[in-house]
Amino acid sequence: MNGCQAEVIRTDRLDLLPLRVEHAEEMAGVLADPALHTFIGGAPYELPALRSRYARLVAGSPDPAVAWLNWVIRLRTESCLTGTVQATVSHAGAAFGSGSEHGRVAEVAWVTGVAWQGRGLATEATRALVDWLGRQSVQTVIAHIHPEHRASAAVATAAGLTPTDTWYEGEVRWQRRIVA
Repeated sequence: MNGCQAEVIRTDRLDLLPLRVEHAEEMAGVLADPALHTFIGGAPYELPALRSRYARLVAGSPDPAVAWLNWVIRLRTESCLTGTVQATVSHAGAAFGSGSEHGRVAEVAWVTGVAWQGRGLATEATRALVDWLGRQSVQTVIAHIHPEHRASAAVATAAGLTPTDTWYEGEVRWQRRIVA
């Protein structure tokens, strides 16, 4: 979508690395804890299924008007992967439906493996992602968060998103407008 492509994003402690199929092996362990699915549903992927999923994500959206951007989070001090961040970028109304947005819209999501939770890694990665999206001419960032998922609400708040009155599939829509 108009050159919007994942690139390495660095923070004080983290490298957000564009997703590759080869990341599946390490990420299968990071994402293996069923507790990660308490609020998002489903179950951990087995390695072959995760490889297949990553191959689809890396191939990109079949819709040329939508960009799928995916990163793994690498904690430099431990030289390991700890989670993921992602953004689906489109033009207002193309994928998110309320019609109140203008310009490019990014729906973001994040996950941090249980062993690395509580250390601010999701917050650091999500802030960096939202800042990067602003430099890519994204005007609105949204996330959908389960109303009881306090940790994700804290991450969204730290990244400048605020809850709206809009619900989607049992989750609250959070939003941030980026002024260029």
